[in-house]
Amino acid sequence: MAIELNGNIALVTGASGGIGAAICVALQEAGATVIGADLCPPPADAHPAMHWINLDVTAPDNWDEVMAEVRARHGRLDILVNNAGIDRVEKFEDISLASWRKTQAVNVDGVFLGMQKALPLMRESGPQRKGGASMINMSSVAGFVGADFNAAYCASKGAVRMMTKAVALEFSALGYAIRVNSVHPGGVNTAMVKTIFQSYVDLGVIDSAQTAYDLSAAAHALGRMADPSEIAAGVRFLASDDASYMHGAELLLDGGYTAR
Repeated sequence: MAIELNGNIALVTGASGGIGAAICVALQEAGATVIGADLCPPPADAHPAMHWINLDVTAPDNWDEVMAEVRARHGRLDILVNNAGIDRVEKFEDISLASWRKTQAVNVDGVFLGMQKALPLMRESGPQRKGGASMINMSSVAGFVGADFNAAYCASKGAVRMMTKAVALEFSALGYAIRVNSVHPGGVNTAMVKTIFQSYVDLGVIDSAQTAYDLSAAAHALGRMADPSEIAAGVRFLASDDASYMHGAELLLDGGYTAR
């Protein structure tokens, strides 16, 4: 039976990126009204009916404006996908404090602010859904295992993983009908990942982006990188009532990367 999200209002951050755009499509195809939020313009193939909104996930005042607009336009919020994120490939000894803080600001503060600012609306909407409202935080396999030249990124994704668990427990203790889960992709075929592979070449630690791709693909038990739609399918599941008993959990979508 196909997942149905008819009548649900969803907000997706980082909506212009490869994974974010795929999530928007997946939720919309399931019947949800999707609000795509990003600093970048929507992709050229974005659905014309989709509501796009400008959002800097590190800016509390911007979040307040977005939530006020969502309340005014839709009156509810059922699904929040904190997907916005960045990665800077750097030698640990060369990471500046400014670079470190930028990664944490987008990847950690952005998730913190998203959950906190969306809470009032989702606390109201949650009791109206069988499985409660659903907050979904994008982490990574880097929230489980380390990756060389990615200390800041790994630290941020580990923080998202544990923040998700703590918030899930707290919401239950307070009686909020809101499920909170994290998603942990492995390698995904996106423009961001291609940039990461090129960064390894620029650092001089690998000879070509193609070599980096081949090594990454081979590190996954399935022998390939994921398509963004495969990650989006997992997010769509967590957003739905079909995942009504998933709470404070990690959904690993990594092609067997962490199974070794």
